[in-house]
Amino acid sequence: MKLGIVGLPNVGKSTLFNSLTKAGAESANYPFCTIDPNVGIVTVPDSRLETLATMYNSEKIVPAGIEFVDIAGLVKGASKGEGLGNQFLSHIREVDAIVHVVRCFEDANIVHVEGSIDPLRDIETINLELIFSDMEVLDRRIQRTIKAVKADKSLQAELEILETLKTELENGKCARSITWNSEDEQKFVDSLQLLTQKPVLYAANVTEEDLINNGQNNPFVETVKKFALEESSEVFIICAKIEEEIAELDDDEKNIFLEELGIQDTGLDRLIAASYRLLGLISYLTAGPTETKAWTITRGTKAPQAAGKIHTDFEKGFIRAEVVAYDDLIHCGSYTAAKEKGLVRLEGKEYIVQDGDVILFRFNV
Repeated sequence: MKLGIVGLPNVGKSTLFNSLTKAGAESANYPFCTIDPNVGIVTVPDSRLETLATMYNSEKIVPAGIEFVDIAGLVKGASKGEGLGNQFLSHIREVDAIVHVVRCFEDANIVHVEGSIDPLRDIETINLELIFSDMEVLDRRIQRTIKAVKADKSLQAELEILETLKTELENGKCARSITWNSEDEQKFVDSLQLLTQKPVLYAANVTEEDLINNGQNNPFVETVKKFALEESSEVFIICAKIEEEIAELDDDEKNIFLEELGIQDTGLDRLIAASYRLLGLISYLTAGPTETKAWTITRGTKAPQAAGKIHTDFEKGFIRAEVVAYDDLIHCGSYTAAKEKGLVRLEGKEYIVQDGDVILFRFNV
């Protein structure tokens, strides 16, 4: 999973990125300190892996990973070359989802590029730049399709979708908020890789006090939540400053610190959970003497395609999957005991993999 962190300059983007990835991206109190997109990979916490590794005496544990891309602060006119230009928009096009950091705190010592705090204005500024970039993509595609329709009338339906999309974008609407009549239409729109089609998580960056109160008395947060609700996006509350402090602590110190604040999870934990929900992701598990590993797939994935995550040969030569639910396996104490109780199932090509399935794939190439 690849997430792009975007936002205006000085909203806490790079501070958040640093704390999430400990990658050391430069963070400073002036716009454009992030010159190149910083990339960092974090592991997805999963306590099941440790338990399985002990059961199977695995040599190593390989958790699932999330790649974060910290993209330079966008400003008005970025799609036309303002600020650092639209070169950074191409980096957003490569991600699975966008984490849009929105400043929801007042601080006279941290300059806001627009001179005041207004989350709705900031969100619309970023969205407009993404819309302008998408409209350029659509204009080129429409011109090509108009020419192609002359030779192939079946492309007329695609042309109508493209023109509808352009009209909606011209009205300031993001592609992800448009409802289509059929799954085929939606698949075609998805294939265009539009920036405004990508799912969004809004990270409301607040003060420590607001974090403890979950942003309940913060009018800026309420504004972001209302906007996100209208486009079926999700909002999570974060304090980049607190996350920066947490990143410097070991696990024991981290737990004590969170307990003192009255917070159960770190911002990273909440972000990962929200990302999985947003993208409809789950994890299945494999285990053996060599390694115990988590594999991230989309909910609804069938067994052969899940096997293909390990290696394309597994999918091509798929025969069957030996599956046991994690809870059943742990309850029985061993794979052999689970098999004796009939809890290990043989599943075929139509089996839909469930979160926590422990799977052994059989294949022949």
